[in-house]
Amino acid sequence: MKEYRDGDVVLARHIPAEEAWSAPLQFFSKDEDFIQVGAWCYDEGKHLLAHAHNEVPRSFPWTQEALFVWKGAIRAHVYDTKREKMDEFVAREGDVVIMLAGGHGYDVLEDGTRVLEVKNGPYVGAEADRVRLQEQA
Repeated sequence: MKEYRDGDVVLARHIPAEEAWSAPLQFFSKDEDFIQVGAWCYDEGKHLLAHAHNEVPRSFPWTQEALFVWKGAIRAHVYDTKREKMDEFVAREGDVVIMLAGGHGYDVLEDGTRVLEVKNGPYVGAEADRVRLQEQA
């Protein structure tokens, strides 16, 4: 797993497929992250105990998102907390990407690319939720 940082702030995590799917159960998020992301890799016959989640008040100041590249490839652009581009990486089929802080953008690199995106809600609308960044070459 590679972390992209702005000082002490983790902006993003990239978990390549071979690492993301290498253990029966693992989480890539820290307890304090607003979005919790993990992977299961079990064989037939594994039983997961039924459970319900308790109502727990939570508060978070911004949206975080997780991507699963199901098919194809994307280039992820990582922006720091000052909203300046600081890095980029390619995520391929099976990879997991977690965007935690700062900003981000994506380029689709292959026809037919399929990405599942999950983020915390509720959704408050584009104007309240985000600001477009000046893209850098």
